[in-house]
Amino acid sequence: MIRVIIVDDHPVVRRGLKQIIAAEQEMQVVGEAENAREAIRVIRRTACDAVVLDITLPDGSGLDVLSRLKSERPTLPVLIMSIHKEEQYALRVLKAGASGYLMKDSIPEELIKAIRKIASGGKYISPSLAERLASELNSSGTPLHEKLSDREFQIMRLIASGKSLKEIGTDLCISDKTVSSYRARILEKMDIKTNAELVGYALKNKLIE
Repeated sequence: MIRVIIVDDHPVVRRGLKQIIAAEQEMQVVGEAENAREAIRVIRRTACDAVVLDITLPDGSGLDVLSRLKSERPTLPVLIMSIHKEEQYALRVLKAGASGYLMKDSIPEELIKAIRKIASGGKYISPSLAERLASELNSSGTPLHEKLSDREFQIMRLIASGKSLKEIGTDLCISDKTVSSYRARILEKMDIKTNAELVGYALKNKLIE
């Protein structure tokens, strides 16, 4: 029996995932969580074989949860689910220790296939992502945004999406000054001078919608 914990802040999504997983005889949902804090608590006290984790949570990033889990339970397979295109997050979450990345608009069969794959110790990636990984391995240069930390990458995407420093600070529960410091580091690391250049880079590399 593959025991699964679902982490997503939308009740309808959790219910849908639970129904898809429960329809499989060898799978069982043993726990649910709607935010990062609850996710850590549930996973700590519940024996499970895989975690399906939303990358966007109300009190933190799924990447933060992934980092905690990799520290506390390094062998626990985690499947990241997201509305964001693979180009934006897939490589980053795999490098951070996730066992797979799946778009939320994937068909149910893909979800089941992914859970089976990671629960057996494998990695789940789509054919398009596999092609992208192969391309990156053959490339001599590293994309500029890969130099950023997870938090810097998150803030870079928010800036490129047109959010002000104040709005970003409110969303992430940090001060405007802290966001400004992050922005300075981001521009320095990426050798970019202005927000306009940052937007252009993000669009060219499909990092924002």
